[in-house]
Amino acid sequence: MLFSIAPNIEIDTLQAITDLEKEMGKTFVAFSSYELKPSALSAEEVGKIEEIEKKLGVSLVALDN
Repeated sequence: MLFSIAPNIEIDTLQAITDLEKEMGKTFVAFSSYELKPSALSAEEVGKIEEIEKKLGVSLVALDN
């Protein structure tokens, strides 16, 4: 399973989250989940991915097509 920040939140949903934030005095981040199959990687592939992640300041997930 993969999670990402929820895109395209409906106005009603956003309002419910905002109301809860005000009530609780907290900030929330909404996530969406996806059923995806991560790829099996060799140590060399993992090393290449980690190198580019450091360079770009992002996290990458390899998926099977």
